Amino acid sequence: MLIIGGGPIGLACGLEARKAGFSFLILEKGALVNSLYHYPVNMTFFSTSELLEIGGIPFISDRPKPMRPEALEYYRRVALSNQLAIHLFEKVEKIVPGNPLHTVQTDRSSYQAKQVIIATGFYDIPVKMGIRGEDLPKVTHYYNDPHFYALQDIIVVGANNSAVDAALETYRKGARVTMVVRGPAIGSRVKYWKKPDIENRIREGSVKALFGSTLLEIRPKEADIQTPDGKITIPNDYVIAMTGYQPDFDLLQSAGIHLSRDQIRCPSYNPETMETNVAGIFLAGVVCGGMNTHDWFIENSREHALRILRRIREQAPEGRSASSANNA
Repeated sequence: MLIIGGGPIGLACGLEARKAGFSFLILEKGALVNSLYHYPVNMTFFSTSELLEIGGIPFISDRPKPMRPEALEYYRRVALSNQLAIHLFEKVEKIVPGNPLHTVQTDRSSYQAKQVIIATGFYDIPVKMGIRGEDLPKVTHYYNDPHFYALQDIIVVGANNSAVDAALETYRKGARVTMVVRGPAIGSRVKYWKKPDIENRIREGSVKALFGSTLLEIRPKEADIQTPDGKITIPNDYVIAMTGYQPDFDLLQSAGIHLSRDQIRCPSYNPETMETNVAGIFLAGVVCGGMNTHDWFIENSREHALRILRRIREQAPEGRSASSANNA
């Protein structure tokens, strides 16, 4: 069995495979729980520690809602203590479906397995704005340490959790922050303890917010913005574009997985077994939602591992997979 993605849900699949006695290998293109590693340094989860647990292994936190360092420690200890078979910094480039064996090609090697679980999430591919200057070094679609932006003119694009975190934290480190928001207000899904904070900062003028606006062009020291009152140009040192992310649709299509023809591009799978339209290839976690990246979280997709292993056990009643993950 090959599990693509070493995030919390990929690890959950590995734990269930290990319990069932299946031979498996987890392939991760970055660090362990790579998406969480790239979250902002001071990020607090919306979920409680109990809802972030996988494999029935307790997640102990001294806070009602754990922070990023605690989550990294928890998932690292889960992987180490359970001796999960993981190859880190090995990127899967293509999945070639087969019968009975599927072939998974990476930037290092090629593998074959009877079952492939895709648990790649969505955080690695940002949704681009498609404007001039977006590829300048000053533009980032990820936000990490707020100290870097002290005393700088910052544009934060977006109005949901990531954008609000970036705006508040950079402002509190001394940045001059302007939020560019396409909609009429801060997003309704923003964490309940953050929403009044950012709204109050906007109201008092500490953070400037341009609602009903879009970024038009980015240049080394300024940016153009279309506002309801017309086009404006403001000084700018850095742009933090929290415009959202998307799954690796090319990888899904390489495996023969059907995508819906609408803008959501939802992959085809059976919600009871998590098996796709390609026999032996399964989905787990956020990747199931296509562009609806707010549908699935750790707490409501960790059960995917149980559904997948239940289905695989039905297909292999002797309790072991017909093929281990060996180099082709």
